[in-house]
Amino acid sequence: MTEQLGNSELSELLKSRCPHVFAARPVFVSSLRLRQVNEVIQAIEQTVSSPGWREHALDSAPPIARHDPRGARGVFFGYDFHLDDDKLGLIEINTNAGGAMLNVLLARAQRSCCSGVVGLSPGQEGPGGFERSILDMFAQEWSTSGEPRPLTRVVILDESPQAQYLYPEFLLFQRLFESAGIDCLIADPADLAFHNESLLVDGKPVDLVYNRLTDFYLEGDNCSALRSAYLADVVTVTPHPQAYALYADKRRLVDLTNARFLEEIGVDQQIRTVLAQYVPLTVPVGHGNAEHLWQNRRSLFFKPVSGYGSRGAYRGDKLTKRVWEEIVGGNYVAQSLVAPGERRIVADPQVRSMKFDLRAYAYAGEVQWNAARVYQGQTTNFRTEGGGFAPVFTLGEEEERAGSTEQRSHAS
Repeated sequence: MTEQLGNSELSELLKSRCPHVFAARPVFVSSLRLRQVNEVIQAIEQTVSSPGWREHALDSAPPIARHDPRGARGVFFGYDFHLDDDKLGLIEINTNAGGAMLNVLLARAQRSCCSGVVGLSPGQEGPGGFERSILDMFAQEWSTSGEPRPLTRVVILDESPQAQYLYPEFLLFQRLFESAGIDCLIADPADLAFHNESLLVDGKPVDLVYNRLTDFYLEGDNCSALRSAYLADVVTVTPHPQAYALYADKRRLVDLTNARFLEEIGVDQQIRTVLAQYVPLTVPVGHGNAEHLWQNRRSLFFKPVSGYGSRGAYRGDKLTKRVWEEIVGGNYVAQSLVAPGERRIVADPQVRSMKFDLRAYAYAGEVQWNAARVYQGQTTNFRTEGGGFAPVFTLGEEEERAGSTEQRSHAS
């Protein structure tokens, strides 16, 4: 990894800041499951494109979500799945999914230890292909804004970026942009200024903001310059508030599993069937259904509507009465529990089990890369020895056809 970085300081920063960001073992997922992941993403894209979906989602969002994002689709959608034996379930959709450049680095550093795993590595074109697709994605976001000139300056934006856990990834992105001749700065939203109809950082005009903020609707006082520039259509922001409202608000999981609503807005029967099969039933938590949900809590997972990064999320079988009272009054959804995948690891003198989820990075409905996150505990946490991002290895079509049904549907 140090060899790939070619930078001992960045390597040391990655090791000290993110000691458990890379798992000790890969995860194996069948190509059948990856095709199903792609099928779910395509179904969601078609659903979200429905005028009825857009109207419903934007009605419940702040006014900024209705602002036209200058054609930007939103970079780095992350579709997170649990994969438990024969059951695949979409857990959530993220519109600013982190870790993409870390997975590029991981794939570049991966060495095949024997001939049997050559060709199992993720991505048809390898990490170089993923990097190219990342640059192409940002170029596409810029070109759809209607600007005829080339993209020249990008700002990677997050609150106190140098203090963020994934700050090393920001540096990797900066290197990638600069390798393509694009000036790239890493900034806090308070570093921005809106002056003479231009968004500025260090007095320099900004073309595009790669938005890693968790203030999804740019509501904070520190976002005033960015908010003004975005509403004035003088900068491309990606991902943007509208993308969050349409895809990542946890209430959209409720809508994706509401068969009557989907039929009312004209979603095709085949699409509804896919969603019913792969998106676990999700309902809003309220006083009216609180007793029923409490009685069935062991088969449920509870998430705050506006949450991110597993903050405030609880497995039902771990709930106390005190926490439950907070959930009932705290704007939560309840999702039918789909167990995470399991990765068995030999750690002498015993075998131990690690959980994993599957993340598909996607742009405009097309999967760019698949990665896994290995962990122990209730949710992914990057605090597990031997856990973190793991490469996803998969058998090719021919090898799977030659195998048994059990082999074709393997998880790990």
